[in-house]
Amino acid sequence: MNLKSERRGIHVDQSELLCKKGCGYYGNPAWQGFCSKCWREEYHKARQKQIQEDWELAERLQREEEEAYASSQSTQGAQSLTFSKFEEKKTNEKTRKVTTVKKFFTASSRAGAKKAQEKTPKQGQLGRERNADNILRDLKEIFTPSWELASPSEALAGKLKAEIQEAKAPSPSIHRQASIETDRVSKEFIEFIRAYQKPGQDIYKQCKLFLDTMSHKRDLSIEEQSECAQDFYQNVADRLQTRWKVPPEKVEKAMDEVEKYIMTRQYKYVFCPETTDDEKKDLAVQKRIRALHWVTPQMLCVPVSEEIPEVSDMVVKAITDIIEMDSKRVPRDKLACITKCSKHIFNAIKITKNEPASADDFLPTLIYIVLKGNPPRLQSNIQYITRFCNPSRLMTGEDGYYFTNLCCAVAFIEKLDAQSLNLSQEDFDRFMTGQTSPKKQESDSFSPDVCLGVKQMCKSLDLLSQLNERQERIVSEAKKLEKDLIDWTDGITKEVEDIVEKYPLEIKPKSQALAAIDSENVENDKLPPPLQPQVYAG
Repeated sequence: MNLKSERRGIHVDQSELLCKKGCGYYGNPAWQGFCSKCWREEYHKARQKQIQEDWELAERLQREEEEAYASSQSTQGAQSLTFSKFEEKKTNEKTRKVTTVKKFFTASSRAGAKKAQEKTPKQGQLGRERNADNILRDLKEIFTPSWELASPSEALAGKLKAEIQEAKAPSPSIHRQASIETDRVSKEFIEFIRAYQKPGQDIYKQCKLFLDTMSHKRDLSIEEQSECAQDFYQNVADRLQTRWKVPPEKVEKAMDEVEKYIMTRQYKYVFCPETTDDEKKDLAVQKRIRALHWVTPQMLCVPVSEEIPEVSDMVVKAITDIIEMDSKRVPRDKLACITKCSKHIFNAIKITKNEPASADDFLPTLIYIVLKGNPPRLQSNIQYITRFCNPSRLMTGEDGYYFTNLCCAVAFIEKLDAQSLNLSQEDFDRFMTGQTSPKKQESDSFSPDVCLGVKQMCKSLDLLSQLNERQERIVSEAKKLEKDLIDWTDGITKEVEDIVEKYPLEIKPKSQALAAIDSENVENDKLPPPLQPQVYAG
Protein backbone atom coordinates (compact mmCIF):
# COMPACT_ATOMS: atom_id res chain seq x y z
CA MET A 1 0.00 0.00 0.00
CA ASN A 2 1.89 3.01 -1.24
CA LEU A 3 1.66 6.58 -0.06
CA LYS A 4 -0.15 7.80 -3.14
CA SER A 5 -2.95 5.30 -2.85
CA GLU A 6 -3.35 6.04 0.86
CA ARG A 7 -3.86 9.71 0.26
CA ARG A 8 -6.14 9.31 -2.66
CA GLY A 9 -9.26 9.12 -0.49
CA ILE A 10 -8.57 12.19 1.68
CA HIS A 11 -6.66 14.50 -0.62
CA VAL A 12 -8.43 17.79 -1.34
CA ASP A 13 -7.16 20.07 -4.06
CA GLN A 14 -6.61 23.62 -2.84
CA SER A 15 -8.74 24.94 -5.68
CA GLU A 16 -11.70 23.05 -4.19
CA LEU A 17 -11.46 25.21 -1.06
CA LEU A 18 -12.12 28.38 -3.04
CA CYS A 19 -15.48 29.84 -4.05
CA LYS A 20 -16.93 27.94 -7.00
CA LYS A 21 -17.90 31.24 -8.63
CA GLY A 22 -14.21 31.99 -9.14
CA CYS A 23 -13.96 35.18 -7.07
CA GLY A 24 -10.81 33.96 -5.30
CA TYR A 25 -12.23 33.87 -1.76
CA TYR A 26 -12.67 30.74 0.34
CA GLY A 27 -15.92 28.86 -0.10
CA ASN A 28 -17.96 26.99 2.48
CA PRO A 29 -20.11 23.84 2.26
CA ALA A 30 -22.81 25.63 4.26
CA TRP A 31 -23.00 28.20 1.45
CA GLN A 32 -23.09 25.49 -1.25
CA GLY A 33 -19.46 26.12 -2.15
CA PHE A 34 -19.79 29.92 -2.46
CA CYS A 35 -18.03 32.52 -0.36
CA SER A 36 -20.18 34.71 1.89
CA LYS A 37 -20.27 37.56 -0.65
CA CYS A 38 -21.31 35.41 -3.63
CA TRP A 39 -23.72 33.44 -1.47
CA ARG A 40 -25.51 36.60 -0.35
CA GLU A 41 -25.75 37.75 -3.96
CA GLU A 42 -27.28 34.43 -5.01
CA TYR A 43 -29.54 34.45 -1.96
CA HIS A 44 -30.79 37.98 -2.68
CA LYS A 45 -31.46 37.11 -6.32
CA ALA A 46 -33.56 34.14 -5.33
CA ARG A 47 -35.24 36.17 -2.63
CA GLN A 48 -36.10 39.05 -4.95
CA LYS A 49 -37.49 36.59 -7.48
CA GLN A 50 -39.69 35.04 -4.80
CA ILE A 51 -40.85 38.47 -3.61
CA GLN A 52 -41.71 39.49 -7.18
CA GLU A 53 -43.69 36.30 -7.72
CA ASP A 54 -45.58 36.78 -4.44
CA TRP A 55 -46.24 40.43 -5.27
CA GLU A 56 -47.65 39.53 -8.68
CA LEU A 57 -49.81 36.86 -7.06
CA ALA A 58 -51.18 39.40 -4.54
CA GLU A 59 -51.96 41.91 -7.30
CA ARG A 60 -53.70 39.26 -9.38
CA LEU A 61 -55.80 38.19 -6.39
CA GLN A 62 -56.68 41.83 -5.73
CA ARG A 63 -57.79 42.37 -9.32
CA GLU A 64 -59.89 39.21 -9.27
CA GLU A 65 -61.51 40.28 -6.03
CA GLU A 66 -62.33 43.75 -7.39
CA GLU A 67 -63.74 42.32 -10.61
CA ALA A 68 -65.88 39.84 -8.69
CA TYR A 69 -67.14 42.62 -6.41
CA ALA A 70 -67.93 44.93 -9.35
CA SER A 71 -69.79 42.12 -11.11
CA SER A 72 -71.85 41.35 -8.01
CA GLN A 73 -72.68 45.06 -7.55
CA SER A 74 -73.88 45.47 -11.14
CA THR A 75 -76.15 42.42 -10.84
CA GLN A 76 -77.52 43.63 -7.52
CA GLY A 77 -78.14 47.12 -9.00
CA ALA A 78 -80.18 45.74 -11.91
CA GLN A 79 -82.38 43.74 -9.55
CA SER A 80 -82.88 46.60 -7.10
CA LEU A 81 -83.93 48.99 -9.93
CA THR A 82 -87.10 47.01 -10.76
CA PHE A 83 -87.90 46.51 -7.10
CA SER A 84 -87.42 50.20 -6.31
CA LYS A 85 -90.03 51.26 -8.92
CA PHE A 86 -92.60 48.98 -7.35
CA GLU A 87 -91.77 50.30 -3.89
CA GLU A 88 -91.99 53.90 -5.10
CA LYS A 89 -95.47 53.42 -6.56
CA LYS A 90 -96.71 51.71 -3.42
CA THR A 91 -95.24 54.44 -1.22
CA ASN A 92 -96.84 57.21 -3.25
CA GLU A 93 -100.27 55.62 -2.78
CA LYS A 94 -99.77 55.40 0.96
CA THR A 95 -98.54 58.98 1.30
CA ARG A 96 -101.78 60.38 -0.09
CA LYS A 97 -103.63 59.09 2.97
CA VAL A 98 -101.42 60.54 5.68
CA THR A 99 -101.06 63.99 7.14
CA THR A 100 -98.54 66.64 6.14
CA VAL A 101 -96.37 66.00 9.21
CA LYS A 102 -96.34 62.30 8.48
CA LYS A 103 -95.45 63.02 4.88
CA PHE A 104 -92.55 65.15 6.01
CA PHE A 105 -91.10 62.49 8.33
CA THR A 106 -91.70 59.73 5.84
CA ALA A 107 -89.84 61.66 3.19
CA SER A 108 -86.92 62.29 5.58
CA SER A 109 -86.65 58.69 6.58
CA ARG A 110 -86.88 57.57 2.98
CA ALA A 111 -84.19 60.02 1.97
CA GLY A 112 -82.03 58.92 4.87
CA ALA A 113 -82.51 55.29 3.92
CA LYS A 114 -81.63 56.11 0.32
CA LYS A 115 -78.44 57.87 1.42
CA ALA A 116 -77.55 54.94 3.64
CA GLN A 117 -78.02 52.58 0.70
CA GLU A 118 -75.79 54.77 -1.43
CA LYS A 119 -73.16 54.98 1.30
CA THR A 120 -73.06 51.30 2.17
CA PRO A 121 -71.63 50.05 -1.14
CA LYS A 122 -68.96 52.74 -1.01
CA GLN A 123 -67.93 51.65 2.46
CA GLY A 124 -67.89 47.99 1.42
CA GLN A 125 -65.79 48.77 -1.61
CA LEU A 126 -63.43 50.86 0.51
CA GLY A 127 -63.12 48.03 3.01
CA ARG A 128 -62.21 45.55 0.29
CA GLU A 129 -59.58 47.93 -1.06
CA ARG A 130 -58.15 48.29 2.42
CA ASN A 131 -58.03 44.50 2.77
CA ALA A 132 -56.10 44.24 -0.47
CA ASP A 133 -53.67 46.93 0.73
CA ASN A 134 -53.23 45.07 4.00
CA ILE A 135 -52.34 41.88 2.09
CA LEU A 136 -49.66 43.73 0.11
CA ARG A 137 -48.31 45.38 3.24
CA ASP A 138 -48.17 42.04 5.09
CA LEU A 139 -46.27 40.47 2.20
CA LYS A 140 -43.82 43.33 2.27
CA GLU A 141 -43.27 42.87 6.02
CA ILE A 142 -42.72 39.14 5.57
CA PHE A 143 -40.18 39.33 2.77
CA THR A 144 -38.34 42.53 3.76
CA PRO A 145 -35.45 42.20 6.26
CA SER A 146 -36.28 43.36 9.73
CA TRP A 147 -33.25 45.64 9.75
CA GLU A 148 -34.76 47.57 6.79
CA LEU A 149 -38.27 47.71 8.22
CA ALA A 150 -37.45 48.82 11.73
CA SER A 151 -36.94 52.54 12.17
CA PRO A 152 -35.48 54.15 15.32
CA SER A 153 -38.89 55.43 16.40
CA GLU A 154 -40.50 52.02 15.91
CA ALA A 155 -37.72 50.29 17.81
CA LEU A 156 -38.00 52.77 20.69
CA ALA A 157 -41.77 52.42 20.79
CA GLY A 158 -41.46 48.65 20.78
CA LYS A 159 -38.94 48.79 23.62
CA LEU A 160 -41.19 51.00 25.73
CA LYS A 161 -44.15 48.72 25.05
CA ALA A 162 -42.14 45.66 26.08
CA GLU A 163 -40.99 47.35 29.28
CA ILE A 164 -44.60 48.28 30.15
CA GLN A 165 -45.75 44.71 29.58
CA GLU A 166 -42.93 43.35 31.71
CA ALA A 167 -43.82 45.80 34.48
CA LYS A 168 -47.44 44.66 34.39
CA ALA A 169 -46.52 40.98 34.44
CA PRO A 170 -43.48 40.58 36.67
CA SER A 171 -41.53 37.34 36.57
CA PRO A 172 -38.40 36.02 38.28
CA SER A 173 -36.34 36.68 35.14
CA ILE A 174 -36.78 40.47 35.51
CA HIS A 175 -34.63 40.59 38.62
CA ARG A 176 -31.98 38.36 37.14
CA GLN A 177 -28.71 40.24 36.63
CA ALA A 178 -26.72 40.10 33.41
CA SER A 179 -23.96 37.57 33.28
CA ILE A 180 -20.46 38.51 34.35
CA GLU A 181 -19.12 37.97 30.85
CA THR A 182 -21.77 40.22 29.31
CA ASP A 183 -21.00 43.01 31.77
CA ARG A 184 -17.30 42.66 31.14
CA VAL A 185 -17.72 42.77 27.36
CA SER A 186 -20.00 45.81 27.61
CA LYS A 187 -17.45 47.72 29.70
CA GLU A 188 -14.64 46.77 27.33
CA PHE A 189 -16.71 47.88 24.34
CA ILE A 190 -17.49 51.26 25.90
CA GLU A 191 -13.84 51.79 26.77
CA PHE A 192 -12.84 50.87 23.23
CA ILE A 193 -15.22 53.21 21.39
CA ARG A 194 -14.22 56.18 23.54
CA ALA A 195 -11.00 56.37 21.53
CA TYR A 196 -13.06 56.86 18.36
CA GLN A 197 -14.95 59.88 19.76
CA LYS A 198 -17.83 60.78 17.38
CA PRO A 199 -17.52 57.65 15.23
CA GLY A 200 -17.54 55.65 18.47
CA GLN A 201 -20.76 57.30 19.59
CA ASP A 202 -22.31 56.51 16.24
CA ILE A 203 -21.16 52.88 16.51
CA TYR A 204 -22.64 52.53 19.98
CA LYS A 205 -25.93 54.06 18.82
CA GLN A 206 -26.15 51.69 15.86
CA CYS A 207 -25.36 48.67 18.05
CA LYS A 208 -28.03 49.55 20.60
CA LEU A 209 -30.54 50.12 17.83
CA PHE A 210 -29.69 46.75 16.27
CA LEU A 211 -30.03 44.91 19.61
CA ASP A 212 -33.37 46.60 20.30
CA THR A 213 -34.58 45.68 16.82
CA MET A 214 -33.52 42.06 17.14
CA SER A 215 -35.13 41.74 20.55
CA HIS A 216 -38.52 42.20 18.85
CA LYS A 217 -37.72 39.88 15.95
CA ARG A 218 -37.19 36.59 17.81
CA ASP A 219 -39.80 34.91 15.64
CA LEU A 220 -37.66 35.27 12.52
CA SER A 221 -35.91 32.20 11.18
CA ILE A 222 -32.23 31.77 11.95
CA GLU A 223 -31.36 32.44 8.30
CA GLU A 224 -33.21 35.77 8.39
CA GLN A 225 -31.49 36.72 11.66
CA SER A 226 -28.18 35.83 10.05
CA GLU A 227 -28.99 38.10 7.12
CA CYS A 228 -29.82 40.92 9.53
CA ALA A 229 -26.46 40.48 11.29
CA GLN A 230 -24.52 40.35 8.02
CA ASP A 231 -26.31 43.48 6.75
CA PHE A 232 -25.54 45.22 10.01
CA TYR A 233 -21.82 44.37 9.77
CA GLN A 234 -21.72 45.68 6.21
CA ASN A 235 -23.62 48.87 7.05
CA VAL A 236 -21.41 49.71 10.03
CA ALA A 237 -18.20 49.08 8.07
CA ASP A 238 -19.41 51.21 5.16
CA ARG A 239 -20.50 53.93 7.55
CA LEU A 240 -17.07 54.08 9.19
CA GLN A 241 -15.24 54.19 5.86
CA THR A 242 -17.45 56.58 3.89
CA ARG A 243 -18.92 58.91 6.50
CA TRP A 244 -16.23 59.02 9.16
CA LYS A 245 -13.19 58.26 6.94
CA VAL A 246 -11.74 55.74 9.43
CA PRO A 247 -8.58 53.93 8.22
CA PRO A 248 -9.05 50.27 7.16
CA GLU A 249 -6.95 48.83 9.99
CA LYS A 250 -9.04 50.70 12.58
CA VAL A 251 -12.24 49.64 10.83
CA GLU A 252 -11.18 46.00 11.17
CA LYS A 253 -10.48 46.41 14.90
CA ALA A 254 -13.77 48.24 15.39
CA MET A 255 -15.71 45.48 13.58
CA ASP A 256 -14.08 42.85 15.80
CA GLU A 257 -15.27 44.71 18.89
CA VAL A 258 -18.73 45.24 17.39
CA GLU A 259 -19.03 41.52 16.67
CA LYS A 260 -17.86 40.69 20.18
CA TYR A 261 -20.36 43.07 21.80
CA ILE A 262 -23.30 42.06 19.60
CA MET A 263 -22.84 38.29 19.62
CA THR A 264 -22.11 38.05 23.35
CA ARG A 265 -25.60 39.43 23.93
CA GLN A 266 -27.24 37.46 21.12
CA TYR A 267 -25.49 34.15 21.82
CA LYS A 268 -28.21 32.46 23.87
CA TYR A 269 -30.83 33.29 21.25
CA VAL A 270 -29.01 32.33 18.04
CA PHE A 271 -26.67 29.47 19.02
CA CYS A 272 -28.26 26.09 18.25
CA PRO A 273 -31.85 27.41 18.27
CA GLU A 274 -34.73 25.00 18.68
CA THR A 275 -36.14 25.91 15.26
CA THR A 276 -33.19 24.24 13.48
CA ASP A 277 -31.85 20.69 13.28
CA ASP A 278 -28.38 21.67 14.56
CA GLU A 279 -28.70 19.53 17.69
CA LYS A 280 -29.77 16.53 15.62
CA LYS A 281 -26.70 16.96 13.39
CA ASP A 282 -24.47 17.25 16.47
CA LEU A 283 -25.68 13.92 17.81
CA ALA A 284 -25.25 12.28 14.39
CA VAL A 285 -21.65 13.51 14.08
CA GLN A 286 -20.78 12.43 17.63
CA LYS A 287 -22.23 8.98 17.01
CA ARG A 288 -20.30 8.73 13.75
CA ILE A 289 -17.01 9.70 15.39
CA ARG A 290 -17.53 7.18 18.21
CA ALA A 291 -18.09 4.45 15.64
CA LEU A 292 -14.78 5.41 13.97
CA HIS A 293 -12.68 5.17 17.14
CA TRP A 294 -10.66 2.32 15.58
CA VAL A 295 -9.20 4.47 12.77
CA THR A 296 -5.42 4.63 13.17
CA PRO A 297 -3.00 7.34 11.99
CA GLN A 298 -1.55 4.85 9.51
CA MET A 299 -4.91 4.45 7.78
CA LEU A 300 -5.18 8.22 7.30
CA CYS A 301 -1.48 8.53 6.42
CA VAL A 302 -0.93 11.02 9.24
CA PRO A 303 2.71 12.17 9.21
CA VAL A 304 2.83 12.53 13.00
CA SER A 305 4.71 10.31 15.45
CA GLU A 306 3.16 10.53 18.91
CA GLU A 307 6.08 8.58 20.37
CA ILE A 308 8.06 11.83 20.28
CA PRO A 309 7.22 13.68 23.53
CA GLU A 310 7.10 17.11 21.88
CA VAL A 311 4.78 15.83 19.15
CA SER A 312 2.55 14.15 21.72
CA ASP A 313 2.25 17.45 23.61
CA MET A 314 1.32 19.25 20.38
CA VAL A 315 -1.38 16.69 19.64
CA VAL A 316 -2.83 17.09 23.14
CA LYS A 317 -2.84 20.90 22.77
CA ALA A 318 -4.54 20.67 19.38
CA ILE A 319 -7.27 18.44 20.81
CA THR A 320 -7.70 20.82 23.76
CA ASP A 321 -8.09 23.82 21.46
CA ILE A 322 -10.69 22.17 19.23
CA ILE A 323 -12.69 21.12 22.30
CA GLU A 324 -12.36 24.58 23.88
CA MET A 325 -14.10 26.09 20.86
CA ASP A 326 -17.50 25.17 22.30
CA SER A 327 -16.90 27.28 25.43
CA LYS A 328 -16.54 30.52 23.47
CA ARG A 329 -19.42 32.86 22.67
CA VAL A 330 -17.99 35.11 19.98
CA PRO A 331 -17.52 33.67 16.47
CA ARG A 332 -14.08 35.30 16.26
CA ASP A 333 -12.99 33.52 19.46
CA LYS A 334 -14.20 30.20 18.10
CA LEU A 335 -12.21 30.83 14.95
CA ALA A 336 -9.18 31.62 17.10
CA CYS A 337 -9.46 28.18 18.72
CA ILE A 338 -9.51 26.54 15.28
CA THR A 339 -6.47 28.58 14.25
CA LYS A 340 -4.51 27.61 17.38
CA CYS A 341 -5.39 23.96 16.86
CA SER A 342 -4.19 24.13 13.25
CA LYS A 343 -0.91 25.77 14.21
CA HIS A 344 -0.23 23.03 16.76
CA ILE A 345 -0.86 20.49 14.00
CA PHE A 346 1.61 22.20 11.68
CA ASN A 347 4.22 22.26 14.46
CA ALA A 348 3.71 18.56 15.19
CA ILE A 349 4.18 17.69 11.51
CA LYS A 350 7.26 19.88 11.28
CA ILE A 351 8.89 18.22 14.31
CA THR A 352 8.13 14.74 13.01
CA LYS A 353 9.32 15.30 9.43
CA ASN A 354 12.05 17.86 10.18
CA GLU A 355 10.67 19.99 7.37
CA PRO A 356 7.79 22.43 6.87
CA ALA A 357 4.36 20.80 6.63
CA SER A 358 2.35 20.84 3.42
CA ALA A 359 -1.38 21.17 2.86
CA ASP A 360 -1.60 17.47 1.96
CA ASP A 361 -0.18 16.62 5.38
CA PHE A 362 -2.41 19.05 7.26
CA LEU A 363 -5.86 17.80 6.26
CA PRO A 364 -5.34 14.11 7.24
CA THR A 365 -3.88 15.20 10.57
CA LEU A 366 -6.82 17.54 11.20
CA ILE A 367 -9.20 14.65 10.49
CA TYR A 368 -7.29 12.51 12.99
CA ILE A 369 -7.45 15.25 15.64
CA VAL A 370 -11.22 15.60 15.18
CA LEU A 371 -11.69 11.83 15.41
CA LYS A 372 -9.55 11.62 18.52
CA GLY A 373 -11.05 14.67 20.25
CA ASN A 374 -14.73 14.33 19.20
CA PRO A 375 -15.49 18.02 19.92
CA PRO A 376 -18.89 18.71 21.50
CA ARG A 377 -21.60 20.37 19.38
CA LEU A 378 -19.30 20.48 16.37
CA GLN A 379 -21.99 21.14 13.76
CA SER A 380 -23.65 23.82 15.90
CA ASN A 381 -20.36 25.67 16.29
CA ILE A 382 -19.65 25.48 12.56
CA GLN A 383 -23.14 26.75 11.72
CA TYR A 384 -22.88 29.52 14.31
CA ILE A 385 -19.57 30.74 12.85
CA THR A 386 -20.95 30.54 9.33
CA ARG A 387 -24.07 32.53 10.16
CA PHE A 388 -22.81 35.27 12.46
CA CYS A 389 -19.08 35.73 11.94
CA ASN A 390 -17.79 38.82 10.18
CA PRO A 391 -17.74 37.59 6.54
CA SER A 392 -14.36 39.17 5.81
CA ARG A 393 -12.71 36.70 8.22
CA LEU A 394 -14.17 33.66 6.50
CA MET A 395 -13.36 34.85 2.99
CA THR A 396 -9.63 35.51 3.38
CA GLY A 397 -6.71 35.01 5.75
CA GLU A 398 -5.54 32.05 7.78
CA ASP A 399 -8.75 31.96 9.82
CA GLY A 400 -10.80 31.41 6.68
CA TYR A 401 -8.37 28.78 5.38
CA TYR A 402 -8.33 26.76 8.59
CA PHE A 403 -12.11 27.00 8.99
CA THR A 404 -12.66 25.79 5.42
CA ASN A 405 -10.36 22.81 6.08
CA LEU A 406 -12.31 21.98 9.23
CA CYS A 407 -15.56 21.94 7.22
CA CYS A 408 -13.88 19.61 4.70
CA ALA A 409 -12.67 17.36 7.53
CA VAL A 410 -16.20 17.04 8.95
CA ALA A 411 -17.61 16.33 5.50
CA PHE A 412 -14.96 13.63 4.98
CA ILE A 413 -15.78 12.00 8.33
CA GLU A 414 -19.48 11.90 7.46
CA LYS A 415 -18.74 10.14 4.14
CA LEU A 416 -15.84 7.96 5.30
CA ASP A 417 -15.95 4.48 3.74
CA ALA A 418 -13.73 1.45 3.15
CA GLN A 419 -12.30 2.83 -0.08
CA SER A 420 -11.17 6.04 1.65
CA LEU A 421 -9.09 4.00 4.10
CA ASN A 422 -7.95 1.43 1.52
CA LEU A 423 -9.71 -1.38 3.38
CA SER A 424 -11.87 -4.18 2.13
CA GLN A 425 -15.57 -3.77 2.74
CA GLU A 426 -15.56 -6.88 4.95
CA ASP A 427 -12.85 -5.52 7.23
CA PHE A 428 -14.49 -2.08 7.34
CA ASP A 429 -17.83 -3.57 8.38
CA ARG A 430 -16.16 -5.71 11.06
CA PHE A 431 -14.36 -2.68 12.47
CA MET A 432 -17.54 -0.58 12.45
CA THR A 433 -19.58 -3.25 14.23
CA GLY A 434 -16.85 -3.83 16.83
CA GLN A 435 -16.31 -7.49 16.00
CA THR A 436 -12.58 -6.87 15.83
CA SER A 437 -10.07 -4.04 15.86
CA PRO A 438 -7.11 -3.28 13.64
CA LYS A 439 -3.82 -4.91 14.53
CA LYS A 440 -1.73 -2.47 16.49
CA GLN A 441 1.70 -1.70 15.20
CA GLU A 442 4.29 -3.29 17.47
CA SER A 443 6.89 -0.92 18.80
CA ASP A 444 10.39 -2.28 19.08
CA SER A 445 11.39 0.20 21.71
CA PHE A 446 9.62 1.44 24.81
CA SER A 447 10.24 4.49 26.88
CA PRO A 448 12.94 3.98 29.50
CA ASP A 449 10.43 4.90 32.21
CA VAL A 450 8.15 1.98 31.34
CA CYS A 451 8.58 -1.00 33.67
CA LEU A 452 9.11 -4.55 32.51
CA GLY A 453 5.63 -5.66 33.58
CA VAL A 454 3.96 -3.07 31.33
CA LYS A 455 6.09 -4.17 28.38
CA GLN A 456 5.19 -7.81 28.98
CA MET A 457 1.52 -6.90 29.35
CA CYS A 458 1.53 -5.03 26.01
CA LYS A 459 3.17 -7.99 24.28
CA SER A 460 0.69 -10.39 25.87
CA LEU A 461 -2.24 -8.26 24.75
CA ASP A 462 -0.91 -8.16 21.21
CA LEU A 463 -0.40 -11.92 21.27
CA LEU A 464 -3.92 -12.51 22.58
CA SER A 465 -5.29 -10.24 19.87
CA GLN A 466 -3.44 -12.23 17.22
CA LEU A 467 -4.63 -15.54 18.69
CA ASN A 468 -8.18 -14.25 18.80
CA GLU A 469 -8.01 -13.25 15.15
CA ARG A 470 -6.54 -16.66 14.22
CA GLN A 471 -9.26 -18.46 16.16
CA GLU A 472 -11.98 -16.43 14.51
CA ARG A 473 -10.45 -17.10 11.13
CA ILE A 474 -10.17 -20.87 11.82
CA VAL A 475 -13.76 -21.05 13.06
CA SER A 476 -14.92 -19.17 10.01
CA GLU A 477 -12.99 -21.50 7.68
CA ALA A 478 -14.27 -24.59 9.54
CA LYS A 479 -17.88 -23.43 9.20
CA LYS A 480 -17.25 -22.76 5.54
CA LEU A 481 -15.75 -26.26 5.06
CA GLU A 482 -18.68 -27.85 6.89
CA LYS A 483 -21.09 -26.03 4.66
CA ASP A 484 -19.16 -27.10 1.56
CA LEU A 485 -19.24 -30.76 2.68
CA ILE A 486 -22.95 -30.63 3.33
CA ASP A 487 -23.52 -29.04 -0.06
CA TRP A 488 -21.30 -31.67 -1.76
CA THR A 489 -23.15 -34.55 -0.05
CA ASP A 490 -26.51 -33.13 -1.00
CA GLY A 491 -25.31 -32.66 -4.56
CA ILE A 492 -24.07 -36.28 -4.92
CA THR A 493 -27.26 -37.64 -3.41
CA LYS A 494 -29.35 -35.64 -5.80
CA GLU A 495 -27.31 -36.78 -8.81
CA VAL A 496 -27.70 -40.46 -7.79
CA GLU A 497 -31.42 -40.04 -7.33
CA ASP A 498 -31.73 -38.40 -10.74
CA ILE A 499 -29.81 -41.27 -12.42
CA VAL A 500 -31.86 -43.95 -10.66
CA GLU A 501 -35.04 -42.15 -11.63
CA LYS A 502 -33.90 -41.90 -15.25
CA TYR A 503 -32.55 -45.48 -15.48
CA PRO A 504 -34.56 -47.68 -13.05
CA LEU A 505 -33.00 -51.00 -11.93
CA GLU A 506 -34.71 -54.15 -13.32
CA ILE A 507 -33.99 -57.55 -11.57
CA LYS A 508 -34.41 -60.53 -13.98
CA PRO A 509 -35.14 -64.14 -12.77
CA LYS A 510 -32.16 -66.50 -12.31
CA SER A 511 -31.44 -68.60 -15.46
CA GLN A 512 -30.70 -72.46 -15.34
CA ALA A 513 -27.02 -73.28 -15.08
CA LEU A 514 -25.32 -75.23 -17.91
CA ALA A 515 -24.07 -78.76 -17.21
CA ALA A 516 -20.35 -79.31 -16.86
CA ILE A 517 -18.56 -81.12 -19.61
CA ASP A 518 -17.09 -83.77 -17.29
CA SER A 519 -20.29 -84.47 -15.44
CA GLU A 520 -22.20 -87.65 -16.10
CA ASN A 521 -24.47 -87.29 -19.08
CA VAL A 522 -27.50 -89.31 -18.18
CA GLU A 523 -29.52 -87.98 -21.05
CA ASN A 524 -27.24 -89.22 -23.88
CA ASP A 525 -25.85 -92.79 -23.50
CA LYS A 526 -24.40 -92.93 -26.96
CA LEU A 527 -21.42 -90.79 -26.16
CA PRO A 528 -18.11 -92.65 -26.11
CA PRO A 529 -16.37 -93.20 -22.79
CA PRO A 530 -13.69 -90.78 -21.84
CA LEU A 531 -10.17 -91.38 -23.01
CA GLN A 532 -7.84 -93.24 -20.71
CA PRO A 533 -4.17 -92.40 -20.55
CA GLN A 534 -1.91 -94.97 -22.18
CA VAL A 535 1.73 -95.74 -21.59
CA TYR A 536 4.02 -96.61 -24.52
CA ALA A 537 7.36 -98.29 -24.10
CA GLY A 538 9.95 -96.74 -26.20
